[in-house]
Amino acid sequence: MLVSAKEMLEKAKAGKYAVGQFNINNLEWTKAILLTAQECNSPVILGVSEGAGKYMCGYETIVGMVKGMIKCLNITVPVALHLDHGSYEGAKACINAGFSSVMFDGSHYPIEENVKKTTELVNACNVLGISLEAEVGSIGGEEDGVVGAGECADPDECKMVADLGVTMLAAGIGNIHGKYPANWAGLNFDVLAAISAKTGDMPLVLHGGTGIPEDMIKKAISLGVSKINVNTECQLSFAAATRKYVEEGKDLSGKGFDPRKLLAPGFEAIKATVKEKMELFGSVNKA
Repeated sequence: MLVSAKEMLEKAKAGKYAVGQFNINNLEWTKAILLTAQECNSPVILGVSEGAGKYMCGYETIVGMVKGMIKCLNITVPVALHLDHGSYEGAKACINAGFSSVMFDGSHYPIEENVKKTTELVNACNVLGISLEAEVGSIGGEEDGVVGAGECADPDECKMVADLGVTMLAAGIGNIHGKYPANWAGLNFDVLAAISAKTGDMPLVLHGGTGIPEDMIKKAISLGVSKINVNTECQLSFAAATRKYVEEGKDLSGKGFDPRKLLAPGFEAIKATVKEKMELFGSVNKA
């Protein structure tokens, strides 16, 4: 059964740990993440970008796959299915398709427009018991064609959006999507502390979790980050394991070309990456 992310994130905020959002791209991804969450007894958020939604044949297909897997694999830990960086239209489509959580990224709009659209979605999500993530100050890097420079959000604007009644807030603190460049300045903890002070109990979200040093992750959690998004790191570990399998010629021996065999090392690599992150975030045995 899919659940809203509200309860798992409120518990994480109170318990000073974070729940990982791991983006899914296909069946292997979804299965690997769900099994690892069950093995680690950890709550988990499955993230779906609009691009991945199109790739996987639409939101209804994804809801069907995830619900079917939860039943088939006997997954009993809390699982939220979440739209990542959603447009206003995308958020509405996911709500209609049966997602249990959505993100509306209105960070590229003027703050008044962001507030107006977020308010409309707050009302819809509240009625349906769906969790809603909002964003202030665009996150750097590239996500589905949206490029940001790793800006820092204005704490007053963060409070304005938090007060609308969203479940969780993504605020830019110098973090970026994808690989971090060599000259990256690091996370801005002064801004994070100021946002945390203004937004109180609101669970904060750290996007672009790949490549942020462990000590920074732990410090961010101590300052109120309760949800951390990971995508690139799983993609890199999957690609490396698949490359190794092919370079060792294993696809050429016996039935090594069978996709179930060909994709198995990548599947195991995702599991290992997700487990490592759950241990770092402190969500193991928190289901």
